[in-house]
Amino acid sequence: MTVKIGDTIPSGNLAFMGDEGPESITTDDLFNGKKVVLFAVPGAFTPTCTQAHLPSFVANADKITAKGVDRIVCLSVNDPFVMGAWGKNQNAEHLLMAADGSATWTKALGLELDLIERGLGIRSQRYSMIVDDGKITQLNVEDGPAFEVSSAETILEQL
Repeated sequence: MTVKIGDTIPSGNLAFMGDEGPESITTDDLFNGKKVVLFAVPGAFTPTCTQAHLPSFVANADKITAKGVDRIVCLSVNDPFVMGAWGKNQNAEHLLMAADGSATWTKALGLELDLIERGLGIRSQRYSMIVDDGKITQLNVEDGPAFEVSSAETILEQL
């Protein structure tokens, strides 16, 4: 079952590249007591993700945090090494580039995307959300491969 507005974020673990290598963060530490914008992409270094989705958040990071957001998180079903490299490549130093390497948390959200037949495994659907103290207050899930409702510009309108 897919999460919806009003739901509490499920507990889980994500990874990111720290100064000394991969680090882990719990979703409780990430979301509880904070206002967080999270957006998810099907894959790092893929065309729409690299040319449009991530750049929309990089370009608007200051405007988003100016609206009271504590953290902006980019999530993908990739490993933390790939997410770290992609973040550096895209100048995303103001974002947490989070990895859900086995899609465990993505599946808990009900937002996985099965691309096994295309040789890409289980990925995340493309979406964005606002989470306030662990509760989902906005959720924008794309229909298929579209990039229409999950941009930073949409999030700015919703904040």
